[in-house]
Amino acid sequence: MSNLGFNPYSAFNAATRAIDTGSAVAKTDAGGSQIAEGIGDFRAALQQAEQTAMQTAVTGADPHAMVQALSNAELMLDAVVTIRDKVVEAYQELLRMPV
Repeated sequence: MSNLGFNPYSAFNAATRAIDTGSAVAKTDAGGSQIAEGIGDFRAALQQAEQTAMQTAVTGADPHAMVQALSNAELMLDAVVTIRDKVVEAYQELLRMPV
């Protein structure tokens, strides 16, 4: 599992670099492109896991590749769920704030 499709640390570091530059345009572009890139990586990992599982089931391909692809997809799904939970939690905190 050395080749992960999505690395939340690199996304965080890119966002931190954009903030350090002080440019509002850089902040917006970096955040939007990082989110789009993360979603694309997530989708690609799920498709790769599905294709590998189908190849293993149909042709008897390498089962280790299937396990690695499924583990990668599971790891990415856990990261996406954690990010979603944090976003929902932040939104709920905003709703609780008095106006």
